[in-house]
Amino acid sequence: MARRTLVTSAAALGAGLLSAGCGATQGARARRETGRAPDGAAPTGLVLRLPPPTGPYRDRIGVTALYLVDRSRRDPWEAGIAVREVMVSVFYPARDVGGGHPVAPQMSRGAVEVFRAVDVAVHRLPRKGVDWGATRTHAHTGAPAEPVRRPVLLYTPGGGDARTLGTGTAEELASRGYVVVTVDHPGDAGEVEFPVPRAGRGPVRPTVFRGDPRARARQFRTMIEARIADLRFILDQLAALAAGRNPDAAGRALPAGLGRALDLRRVGVYGHSAGGTAAAQAMDEDRRIRAAVNLEGFLDRPSDTPGREPDPYPVARHGVDRPLLLLGSERFPARRELERSWATLLAQGGGHIRRDRIDGGAHWVFSDYGALAPQLQGAGLMSAEDRNALVGTVDPAVSVPQVRHLVHGFFARHLPVRHPGR
Repeated sequence: MARRTLVTSAAALGAGLLSAGCGATQGARARRETGRAPDGAAPTGLVLRLPPPTGPYRDRIGVTALYLVDRSRRDPWEAGIAVREVMVSVFYPARDVGGGHPVAPQMSRGAVEVFRAVDVAVHRLPRKGVDWGATRTHAHTGAPAEPVRRPVLLYTPGGGDARTLGTGTAEELASRGYVVVTVDHPGDAGEVEFPVPRAGRGPVRPTVFRGDPRARARQFRTMIEARIADLRFILDQLAALAAGRNPDAAGRALPAGLGRALDLRRVGVYGHSAGGTAAAQAMDEDRRIRAAVNLEGFLDRPSDTPGREPDPYPVARHGVDRPLLLLGSERFPARRELERSWATLLAQGGGHIRRDRIDGGAHWVFSDYGALAPQLQGAGLMSAEDRNALVGTVDPAVSVPQVRHLVHGFFARHLPVRHPGR
């Protein structure tokens, strides 16, 4: 579970958070790469590269952001926000990517500023020598979608993490023919930039977490409940999109053909850490979800009573009647507690559960850090100790394809893509 610090604005973070350390080695030199940052400015440090997607649509992936507002719910974290806002990115196979559809940056400009102030301290990333805003995706903004009905996969990230940290796997799945919706859960997510102002928040909303949410029973329960409600609301909004309506609350134009690319009879959810918890429990609560992947998320919730054992989620007590993949890492410090939380579910038996593990990996190997942290270490900007604590000792040439293969292989079996003309 990500450890976060409460902030009210990027400026309010101050030097105290940043002095927690960044793990840079003494005398390290930042290695600069030629090229331009996404906004046209020269890079100001190391430009990190996301691993390219490998599927048949790898050269024509589209992406668009949607601003969704649930007026039936108040924000669970901030009393001054009268509605529940959610930001998502939709990755999809495009009809073509030319004609004014630039490659999207991994993070928006406003989100980068908060990321530099918060995330680098939380994960002991380098404060200097990296141009965090220069990392590009492989997806083209607003490109027209190929109007072919495709399975839809929702991604919910780790507690305190933003949707942008799941870009690599999302692009891989889109390159394999899926429509992938990555989700920010505002108030929980590290940094979320919105397209419109609203009372009760600034243009970029940072996380509320002051530490590991699992150490605070009420906070953990609120986080998972909010995420499940967000996922179910997003499925409602995707249904509106598939029916020809525009669910974007800012009224922004949609990529041509996007609604016709959604097959909501074939929906899966995958999530990391708290997102894995939410993915499994959301499948238990919503029959629209046909398969789920839990990437190292607990299946129990802490008790409000000190000293009392955690309470298994209903999905663990009931068991599952649809496919569920439980995927862990060898070097997760809370591995014993994780195994205990999975034991109730596994005791239910049945043939719907599959398990696997990333040997040599640590907790964030399932996120983009699995590819980015080794680049930082290789440039002398991150110590081996900090890299290993974040993603483990496994080589990204092994871990990135392995994570992609396991997640894609699971969905390919249970929610297969029907390629046109094949």
